[in-house]
Amino acid sequence: MTDFAAIILAAGKGTRMKSDLHKVLHPIAGKPMLLHLLDSFAELAPQRTVVVVGDRRDQVDGALKGRDVVSALQDPQHGTAHAALQAKEALAGFSGNILVTFGDVPMVSAATVQNLLNALSDAKVAVLGFRPENPLAYGRIIADDAGNVAKMVEYKDASEAERGVNLCNSGLIVAHSDDMWPLLGAVDNNNKQGEYYLPDVATGAIARGDRVVVVECEPDEVAGINSRAELAGAEGRWQAARREEAMEGGATLKAPETVFFSHDTVLGRDVTVEPHVVFGPGVTVADGVHIKAYTHLEGASLASGVQVGPFARLRPGAVLEENSFVGNFVEMKKATLGKGAKASHLSYIGDATVGANANIGAGTITCNYDGYFKYHTTIGERAFIGSNSALVAPVTIGADAIVAAGSTVSRDVGAGELRMVRAEQLVKQGWADRFHDTMKKKKAAKTDAPKNK
Repeated sequence: MTDFAAIILAAGKGTRMKSDLHKVLHPIAGKPMLLHLLDSFAELAPQRTVVVVGDRRDQVDGALKGRDVVSALQDPQHGTAHAALQAKEALAGFSGNILVTFGDVPMVSAATVQNLLNALSDAKVAVLGFRPENPLAYGRIIADDAGNVAKMVEYKDASEAERGVNLCNSGLIVAHSDDMWPLLGAVDNNNKQGEYYLPDVATGAIARGDRVVVVECEPDEVAGINSRAELAGAEGRWQAARREEAMEGGATLKAPETVFFSHDTVLGRDVTVEPHVVFGPGVTVADGVHIKAYTHLEGASLASGVQVGPFARLRPGAVLEENSFVGNFVEMKKATLGKGAKASHLSYIGDATVGANANIGAGTITCNYDGYFKYHTTIGERAFIGSNSALVAPVTIGADAIVAAGSTVSRDVGAGELRMVRAEQLVKQGWADRFHDTMKKKKAAKTDAPKNK
């Protein structure tokens, strides 16, 4: 592992995103693309990291809170080399390799960065290249078979022959601080755009006789994100890779292309995931769990043997202990379902603790909110809550207690008690028969009446 500092360029306005959110903060798998990049770099423990910002700096600084990362301002903006120079003050006193990359190229792996750093063992500058199916308007790298770079050229400044080269510049570049700062300072804006281009660092090194090498990577790893369509493409590639990883790890995905993971989803072995399941952030799934179709999970923890769904929703704070069961159209939030407990259908369980082997009947609601505050419901072990019951929190249902169907419970129920809260039933013998006879006669009379002509 090589000591290095990272400069991440994120000063662009991102106008093609057409968004009030800074471009590098748009999420992939629920995590801002900038944080994907920072987390990847964290595996290599950079000594310092600087994010160069311009427009909407406050948003980026907010996203960086709690991280050992600083920001530097580029204003006005005169190109990528000029942007990298804005990090010089923040890196004052640092001596070592410096990597310059882009905040909208979020999928660069730690392994690729390490390869770039390793390439400096016998070169002054290393650049990262790739060979896309369609080179489009990417800058080109002119290099020999050994990876020695002869020229770096932007597409707009390239000749027809140079545009025919398929080795493209990703924008990532690395050099020692002793070389990086003088090379950046020497970059001029003598080009069609009148900007200071970062690739001219390599051009300047070549001009002074230094060895510049190119390290290649897969195109998907360095795909830039400048529009909503490109963001969707990156999401799709990330999801496809994560699905493969899940299946290689021992999970069964019945229809992989319909399952969507978050950046931090954890799946155990022998987990079965049926079609159209969505994992939001913060979901941990233990071994042997079965998640049925059309289920949405976020901030939930599922222990071994749990079954969920179909059409279930687990919200943040939902905890399902071993062999518990949540069925169709059940919603849980900030609630624990004890071992072997079950809520089979059509229930809301919020701000609640449900004991082991308790049974929650269809249509049960824990009424946890009075419009101002949330309150807790506690249901004891082996308790039975009858269908269509409303438990008005704060309330405790004791172990082995039974709440009769249709009850609204607003006071605690002791262990082993039966609580029945219903209006007294009124029976009128023959009333229904007389009602039906009367109504049938009225309907017949209306049907037989002469119609106005």
